[in-house]
Amino acid sequence: MVDLIVLGVVALLVGGAVAYIVREKKRGAKCIGCSACTSNHKDGSCHCNCHNDK
Repeated sequence: MVDLIVLGVVALLVGGAVAYIVREKKRGAKCIGCSACTSNHKDGSCHCNCHNDK
């Protein structure tokens, strides 16, 4: 019984994380979790070194 509860909690956490990632990608986030990228710059630029803006 405990195994089912643990499995349910893990499934909820993974499902929540996937839903968050999908929602942020639909909003146009370049780097999820990067504070420099989450601020909405008017020109769409990002001032972090997480990815290459070429």
